Amino acid sequence: MTRSSPAGRARLDLLEPRDVARLGGLEVTTEGIVEGFLAGQHRSPRRGFSVEFAEHRMYQPGDELRYVDWKILARNDRLYVRQFEEETNLRAMLVCDTSRSMAWTGDPAARLTKLAYMQRLAAAIALVLLRQRDACGLIAFDDAVRALVPPRAPLAHWQLLGRTLAGLAPGQGTAAEGALRQVVDVLRRRGLVVFLSDLLLDRTLALKALKFLRHRGHQVLVLHVMDPAELALAGAAEVRFEDPESGEAIVLRPRDWAAAFQRTVEQAIAEWRASCRRRGIAYFPVTTDRPFGGVLREVLDRRAGARRP
Repeated sequence: MTRSSPAGRARLDLLEPRDVARLGGLEVTTEGIVEGFLAGQHRSPRRGFSVEFAEHRMYQPGDELRYVDWKILARNDRLYVRQFEEETNLRAMLVCDTSRSMAWTGDPAARLTKLAYMQRLAAAIALVLLRQRDACGLIAFDDAVRALVPPRAPLAHWQLLGRTLAGLAPGQGTAAEGALRQVVDVLRRRGLVVFLSDLLLDRTLALKALKFLRHRGHQVLVLHVMDPAELALAGAAEVRFEDPESGEAIVLRPRDWAAAFQRTVEQAIAEWRASCRRRGIAYFPVTTDRPFGGVLREVLDRRAGARRP
């Protein structure tokens, strides 16, 4: 797939996620999503890039003379060159839930699983950040950390992130606290943490870890990934529901429980939103039928907040 889409081709960031997935593998379709999104945003992917001094080293034949430190030469009669490292706008970590519940979809023919949606959304976020010259890394977890990619800024880093995301498979239980606390080890300066999960986990422990990240100065964004079928109870006269992680099951009549179920879901979302707000954490519910472009705009708005002093 070429970098620029032919005129008249539909923007992938505005298409239904299932339709995007049919067009090819994760890495190919992600480039199309990001190209369309950046074209719609009308912003330069290189704005804000700069370099900062890192260290001196001995001059070697072939080094550019403009990097020679002439003051050291005058003092010590030795040739040293100045080395610089790229100073990125931001360092970001994507923390991705790959627990068993993420492998579910309420309509396999029409919608991606939560995991497949999350993989593509995380890949698009990563590529947008790298195009903006931000450093981006990844942690994936179920009941333990399953993948860790430290944040790097070069655009070539996308290949590693893309392969890692494409290779994620559903695990078992969910233990988010350890993964979130591990972010501190790899994100040593103020940055952005994007937590992608269906939030079917221990809320108290997760919020404790998210609050800890806020205290360390990080901007935190929670993307609550849900299938539309999780928002309303429907189905045949009698339906057997099974917890994919614990295996516990129950048979009930959706019609009898639909109203109570909807109230419970709405209350859970409201409690997550309020709990995050009290801790200075941004919270967004995201359903798997939502085009990726709208979610990317919310992430970049949070990115802008993370860059403010």
